[in-house]
Amino acid sequence: MRFSLGFLGLWFCLAATCANAASYTPPLSTRGRYVVDVNGNRFRMFGGNWHGASGTYSGSGDINDDANHHAGENSHTMPLGLQYVPIDQIIDSFEQMGINTIRLQFSNQMIHDTTIVDPSWVAANPQFTGLTSLQVYDAVIAALTARGIAVILNNHTDLSLWCCGIDGNERWDESQSYDTWVTDWVMMVARYQNNKFVIGADLYNEVRRDILTDPVWGGGGDADWQYASQQAGDAILTQNPDILIIVEGINWIGLPVDGFTHGRPTLTPVGTLSHTFHVPNKLVYAAHFYSYTGPNHSGATGIGETSDPRYRDLSRTDLFNVMNSSASYVALSAPSHFTAPVWMNEFGVGGRGTDPSSSDGVWFQNFVDYLVQTDAEFAFWPLVGYLTPDGQGNGWALANWNKSGTTGLSTGQLFDGTDWRASAWKELMAASGKTGQVPATEQWRMLSLDRGDLIQSQWARDNLGDFDNGASKAVCPDGLRLIGLGHSSTRGLCTDATYGSLFAADHATEVVFDERHVTNDWASGWTKYQCPAGYYVAGWAIRGVKTSTVMCEHASKTLGTNGRTVWFNNGDARGENTGDWANSQYKGSCTASEYIGGVAFTTGGVNNGAPSAINCVS
Repeated sequence: MRFSLGFLGLWFCLAATCANAASYTPPLSTRGRYVVDVNGNRFRMFGGNWHGASGTYSGSGDINDDANHHAGENSHTMPLGLQYVPIDQIIDSFEQMGINTIRLQFSNQMIHDTTIVDPSWVAANPQFTGLTSLQVYDAVIAALTARGIAVILNNHTDLSLWCCGIDGNERWDESQSYDTWVTDWVMMVARYQNNKFVIGADLYNEVRRDILTDPVWGGGGDADWQYASQQAGDAILTQNPDILIIVEGINWIGLPVDGFTHGRPTLTPVGTLSHTFHVPNKLVYAAHFYSYTGPNHSGATGIGETSDPRYRDLSRTDLFNVMNSSASYVALSAPSHFTAPVWMNEFGVGGRGTDPSSSDGVWFQNFVDYLVQTDAEFAFWPLVGYLTPDGQGNGWALANWNKSGTTGLSTGQLFDGTDWRASAWKELMAASGKTGQVPATEQWRMLSLDRGDLIQSQWARDNLGDFDNGASKAVCPDGLRLIGLGHSSTRGLCTDATYGSLFAADHATEVVFDERHVTNDWASGWTKYQCPAGYYVAGWAIRGVKTSTVMCEHASKTLGTNGRTVWFNNGDARGENTGDWANSQYKGSCTASEYIGGVAFTTGGVNNGAPSAINCVS
């Protein structure tokens, strides 16, 4: 069976020009909107979700009764299918479908569970007898990556339960502390650090409102997902600088009741507050779309259902517009502070038992067309399910398996002739898109001092220590220079445009706190902190809103000396157009061919010491 399935899978991949799992060299990084391998070649994530290790239990009744698990499928907190199907056959089915990336779920509860799995739960894979669920997870990763399939770790839930509702899994810290969550992540990436085919960390699944509290994107507090994911991503990259960090948008806010504010922000807030990690080119954003949910529809029927349209109710044009404005703009816009790949890491629809001409079927075809047109990264939910006695399976999985342990291409598989989704899947896999070398692109990244220090230079982290004790400090990632500041002090913009990496090999820096390097009065009557000749501004520090210091780095090449003063204390004065990186603030920036040589401020009159002008030099 393994030979015939693998052979037919190879034939299909050649016929449909789908992804080859062995045609890339990890570790991976990003260039603009694309993921690339170590050689700079585009790696498009033709992905799928292999669920189960985060739990399938509904939360009530006997946990050992399959009827109390989603769709009657009991995973025993392991990737689904191992009880009845040899793992090599499952992976064969992935290869047949052209899958090159697996999003592999886990729960925090599972990774701490030291219980040995019952031998009957791995009857088709006796080599897993005597292992814990986490050790089985290890073995699954080893089997996938041995075949060249990339694995992205996905922290799906805190507790080992089916997701997603009011279930104790709404946020990363819903049933555990924030510190435990980060510690668990560092442990997980360290566990697989030597396996470079473990390419990514998907930080948390479908962040959403709990009974009382909405998650927020910035603004502070324990429910601030942007801040939590920023800090966790930096901690993970400190442990493993090779891994991609995948940040999902906010899945739901508000009460799903007509007349009350509610909705699905997804990645919309990224436009005004994006992430900048201390290891560059590791950020990927992610979003989920299902036909039965909607921009303002929870997906519920009955309690929690509103009169808002579901995605399947939208016209093709409206669907495409919503997907652009809520998610894909992050990848498709002109280079901006938020530019990153966007991974549609959950989408799906019922196959067997669903009429392809129904609104769900039409939505699925439109969604696939959108993925093709936008050359998007994706991961289908779910890949694995079980056949029911009527031969239908749970309807959603692309590969359904007999619980007897026997199956074949003629029963329960995507290409057995009974699943109408096969034609759309072939279209998706055969679509032309960007391949080969991806040219290096200019980077634009924002810094935010809203929650304290954001020192994103690895060199500064390792060598400068607390260079302005008691102040809030921000420094651009290594190789980038500061090119813009907000008048309210807390936002900045970094870039490598025109000059590329400017940081000299001697890594010389100077923290400037007075006017000793001022050679001409480019902001008369204002205090000016200016870098010495041959240096550029890479960071700044504030006390309250008052400018405290600027951090200057030695340039690797001769810098120009023609300066001009850009004032932004009474309005925007921008030399670039890379998105709103200082929302609700006046902001000033140099052009892409300039660098900041100094920052001016005053505490005189009604002024509070916030940055008011920059010296742009070329």
